[in-house]
Amino acid sequence: MPAPPPPDLASLSLAEIARLAEEDRLPPVESWNPAHCGDSEMRIARDGIWYHQGSPIGRAPMVRLFSTILRREPDGRFVLVTPVEKLDIEVEDAPFTAVEMKAEGEGEAMKLAFRLNTGDLLTAGPGHALRFEEREDGPRPYLHVRRGLEALIARPVYYELAEIALTNGSAPPGVWSNGAFFALEPQA
Repeated sequence: MPAPPPPDLASLSLAEIARLAEEDRLPPVESWNPAHCGDSEMRIARDGIWYHQGSPIGRAPMVRLFSTILRREPDGRFVLVTPVEKLDIEVEDAPFTAVEMKAEGEGEAMKLAFRLNTGDLLTAGPGHALRFEEREDGPRPYLHVRRGLEALIARPVYYELAEIALTNGSAPPGVWSNGAFFALEPQA
């Protein structure tokens, strides 16, 4: 039976988003330490598309499943890990992409929720920090997802963040979410 489609972010309250995120249990990949078995022949492109042997993985439930066993190693490598095997996976930028955002409240009371390309829902805050890098091709915004894994914030979503930052009057320009302030300028 196919997985039900994810709920529409715009129709959910932030409390409902937080509840759904809390209910989404993940495997304990941080406690699995199998021997390294090789390369998965998989790649996550900068735009968030997952590939296997050069072909896009077209089934969203498969991508979602693989994303739950993704781990970042202390040396910075990305691996897919199960209790019995560990395989390298190439990640061009960040393993996830934040593709949609919902804002509620104003100023310090604001909360920002994000939907990832895998369907995961997160609320930015102390446990899911926003950070910004300046690169040759422009600003690159990220959202911490879990255990060293980040989501690149899609350009249209970044523009929504920038609009909030420019209209809220903060200096430096930034956004609040769950009581934490995130400056839109790159951190040194």
